[in-house]
Amino acid sequence: MRHFDPEDLAETLRRTAESAGAAILALYGTTAGASLKADRTPITEADLAADRIIASQLGARYPETALLSEESIGERLLPPEGGQPYFMIDPLDGTKEFIGGTDEFTVNIGLIQDGKPIAGIVHAPALGESYVAVGGTAYWIVRGERRGPLRARRPMCEGVVILVSRFHRDEKTDEFIATQHAPNVVTAGSALKFGLLARGNADLYPRYGRTMEWDTAAGHAVLAAAGGSVRTLDGIELGYGKRGFANPAFIARGPE
Repeated sequence: MRHFDPEDLAETLRRTAESAGAAILALYGTTAGASLKADRTPITEADLAADRIIASQLGARYPETALLSEESIGERLLPPEGGQPYFMIDPLDGTKEFIGGTDEFTVNIGLIQDGKPIAGIVHAPALGESYVAVGGTAYWIVRGERRGPLRARRPMCEGVVILVSRFHRDEKTDEFIATQHAPNVVTAGSALKFGLLARGNADLYPRYGRTMEWDTAAGHAVLAAAGGSVRTLDGIELGYGKRGFANPAFIARGPE
């Protein structure tokens, strides 16, 4: 099993995500060749430009580690065999946010080993911030300044802060919210929701709509390192390496 030096990994993730983010920002505010993929989700030239940069930089630094990206995964339905580590990548998470100009889009790079996210970065280029998890520690980078370590907070009994997606809120999400006492609902885009949980700024993120492993891997790594969890509705920690890479419904939260 490959060993990753924590300092080297952290620097590689930061440098790679920021390079991809710079390419995305160069196209921000333009139509950026927006079109629809076969599954009717949007894609832009910014997605593809970021994907090329990540593949180049991670591939050069870790040539023996597989790269699985939303934009280049093709027909591959399974991760590498034998429990080998691999990077799970979403070059531009929140493409609708990018197109809509909300600034809440991210570059997500997660490192998976034995079905678990062990490291990752969620980089928000338009906000100038990143959430990083390496070596079991999570921290926040704001305009180049490292802050942390991050610790998620224990959900409150009442007045709980619940994060919901701007474009993916559904009836089941509203039903969950209705079970909470005096909930405070906050809308946020992309994998930033995991970062807000990791910082202790929110309590719960229920997700019933469709997500893929590249949507959650990096954020899951950050939240787990901050003491939180991402669990399916039956209470099992969300796993990685599923055929087709589709996630079931889950609830992300601080420590219980």
